[in-house]
Amino acid sequence: MSSILTNNGAMVALQTLKSVNKNLAMTQNAISTGKDVATAKDNSAVWAISKVMESDVKGFNAIKDSLALGESTVAVARNAAETVTDLLTQMKGKIVAAQEDNVDRGKINDDVTALKDQIASVVSAAQFNGLNLVDGSAGSASILASLDRDNTGAVTSSSITVAGQNLSTGGYVTKQVFDGSTGASTGNDRVGATIDNGATAATALVTDESSGVFAAGDKVVVAINDQVVSYTVSAEDAAATTTGDLVAVGLKSKIEELGITGLTVDYDSGTAGTLSVTNGTGSDISFSAQFVNAGAGGLGALAGIDVSTGAGATAALAAVESLIDTSIDASAAFGSSQSRIETQKEFISNLSDSFKSGIGSLVDADMEETSARLQALQVQQQLATQSLSIANQAPQSILSLFR
Repeated sequence: MSSILTNNGAMVALQTLKSVNKNLAMTQNAISTGKDVATAKDNSAVWAISKVMESDVKGFNAIKDSLALGESTVAVARNAAETVTDLLTQMKGKIVAAQEDNVDRGKINDDVTALKDQIASVVSAAQFNGLNLVDGSAGSASILASLDRDNTGAVTSSSITVAGQNLSTGGYVTKQVFDGSTGASTGNDRVGATIDNGATAATALVTDESSGVFAAGDKVVVAINDQVVSYTVSAEDAAATTTGDLVAVGLKSKIEELGITGLTVDYDSGTAGTLSVTNGTGSDISFSAQFVNAGAGGLGALAGIDVSTGAGATAALAAVESLIDTSIDASAAFGSSQSRIETQKEFISNLSDSFKSGIGSLVDADMEETSARLQALQVQQQLATQSLSIANQAPQSILSLFR
């Protein structure tokens, strides 16, 4: 049945053309933006997921900057610690040379003093953006390392903590803890001697100091030839009335742990704080001790090194060995932290790339498919237009019935 009021064919053709035009507009939008899901109305669920992931990528970019800053700061500290180690190694060579009797210890001591000044200069200059991890001013540095999102959507941050290493040379306070020492800063807080083979040295290594003289954290370092041991005063030791006895016994145990064949260490409880050392090793040995107070910087004992005398040169061996160990430990700690930061930085970079790839797979348009769809829709549009034109001409044929 034909009707001049209702043109069903035109309505069908019009709806088809509208559908084609709508799809064509979406395809053209995908081509112009490069995305299948450009706005929330395109696909609200996918769009929401992509936006959350994009915000995380922004966060990761900021984290990469934080890690780069932290890596540079730790690299400066590591280089400083390694430089200090090299300088202390040079100093050890000077100190070893000063052990000879026929050398100019005054000139050697001048070289040692110059190295001490250079170490202090390196430590004070080792800062990056105002943060110095080697001079004792910074307890630790916290470096933002990651953003962690759980399955509920809650986000927490995690950090890499880099412990500062105290390589400062200040804060050294001497105490009269060795027999015959005056507590002056001229090196008298050290004792040093050569024990001949077969001889016994009954030296009061530690005097019988009462509670309050020693502080928790004070350390006594003993060097026997090139082997070094130390005993650190505990809080319980410091509170005792015979702290010197406890330190002497602790040092005796540490020395025996070295396992030097022929070396005997005795402690006489009747003579407070005294160690008796018998050398049965078959050759002369160098025996020296060094005190480091708890309030000193990691290299605080450096101030007491003086090789202008034979006794000072002998005692300096214990000090420099302990200082080298301190700087090596600091270098190793910074190296480990820097390696971890580099690993985390590489991981964050790869993780950010993975997020970007995931976002692209969700919202990016497949350009090959979109191009083919565009061609097909353009043909459909042309056909739908012609179909509508034909349908609109159908009522004209009704006029022929009335001629």
